[in-house]
Amino acid sequence: MVTVGDRLHRKLREALLPGAGLERIGAELSRVIAPVVAHDALRCGVMNPATGWGVTSMAFWHGYDPGLGRALLTVDGVTADVRERTRPTVAVAGLGLRPRAPLLGREPIGTELRLALRDARGVRGVWGVLCLLRAADIRRPFDDADAARLSALAPALIAALRGFVTASPCTPAEPGPPPGMLVIGADDRVRATTPQARPWLDAMTARLAVPDWLSESSFASLAVAARESPRAPRLCVPSVGVGWWTAIEAQPLGEEGDVAVVIQRATGALLLPSYCDWYGITARERQVIQQLQRGDAPKQIARAFDLSVHTVNDHLKAIFRKTGAAGRDELMAAVNA
Repeated sequence: MVTVGDRLHRKLREALLPGAGLERIGAELSRVIAPVVAHDALRCGVMNPATGWGVTSMAFWHGYDPGLGRALLTVDGVTADVRERTRPTVAVAGLGLRPRAPLLGREPIGTELRLALRDARGVRGVWGVLCLLRAADIRRPFDDADAARLSALAPALIAALRGFVTASPCTPAEPGPPPGMLVIGADDRVRATTPQARPWLDAMTARLAVPDWLSESSFASLAVAARESPRAPRLCVPSVGVGWWTAIEAQPLGEEGDVAVVIQRATGALLLPSYCDWYGITARERQVIQQLQRGDAPKQIARAFDLSVHTVNDHLKAIFRKTGAAGRDELMAAVNA
């Protein structure tokens, strides 16, 4: 029997078009969600539970003015709002300003309904944030009924996002460019780019159609996080984006405010936590993968964890089923290449 949730999941999954740009996917998500909660603009930031709250690793935008988008990414209150709440929050689209407060010197633009895409693990299981905007001069503000309907949509959207990410081939067809680096100045603008970083930026533009304002604002947000966080912020971007799992890490360069942003293929220890989250790999299955990375055979893994070889092989079968890997060699090529 097909339920309403099943139908909604299918529609959301169909909206997440592999190879489509961020704006097109955002528009498709908006079209599917509009009958559930009417809105004028949508943004959906995707996070890896393994790397925790911070700058999103993927984002779909539709209908937001670039000026508002820059402001929201520069001083965004979404993380603080939804981290501590179990229900969606309604805020003025303008960084938690009081109702009817002006934004960027203009008239109020409306209200934004914000929902943490969170699974049963609570704060440790957040897959992203979905935000809907209603224009002040067109629609009424969001209310509790809108929040309840949006909250009910979360499980289907989480499942659709996970399906979108894991539908990519287990092993990329190409090795990917060498590591590159950007330097973000104290003014949060890109001050320098190594030649090796250019292919990464070009791939984002070509494959995801990332607009300039979004790329610039994302790097600025990463730089701000690097200066303020006690540990270097790190993203692990799924391969559905540019074709390779990508690690992006930002570190302050000194007291002048400059920040180095390193972009490289995510492999090994950089990849495994996020990879296991997205593919639903259990803690024991992750241990098995780590032993494989060390070069251990199933018999050695069995001895290490006091298991039977049969049990280890069962874990391997489950891993291959979840990831689509044809065997140990293909799995290791995916996580170590």
